[in-house]
Amino acid sequence: MNIPSNLKYTKDHEWVKVEGDIATVGITDYAQDQLGDIVFVDIQTQGENLAKEEVFGAIEAVKTVADAFMPVSGEIIEVNAALEEAPQTVNSDPYGEGWMIKIRMSNPAEVNELMDADAYAAIL
Repeated sequence: MNIPSNLKYTKDHEWVKVEGDIATVGITDYAQDQLGDIVFVDIQTQGENLAKEEVFGAIEAVKTVADAFMPVSGEIIEVNAALEEAPQTVNSDPYGEGWMIKIRMSNPAEVNELMDADAYAAIL
């Protein structure tokens, strides 16, 4: 199981990469493995301000549909448009090209509430 040490993690199996006040978000290697083959990523919230733990989209796999939750509060400033044509990228490269959204954080201190790689590994 790949758990990069430079990222933060949520109990909902999402990863967060922080650069200044921008947070890039995707699902973890564990989450994509549990979901199986991802066939559709539905994110209709670009431009919206959402609170931490609100649903920002849905991930549809062959067997199930899972909600995707905001790891921090803020405005969704970008959605990974490449996932419309190639949702399977979330399976093949969850920490790279398979990212889902970018958030302009309204409260960067919320990042401190997320888990580091060791804490995340401990809940798996």
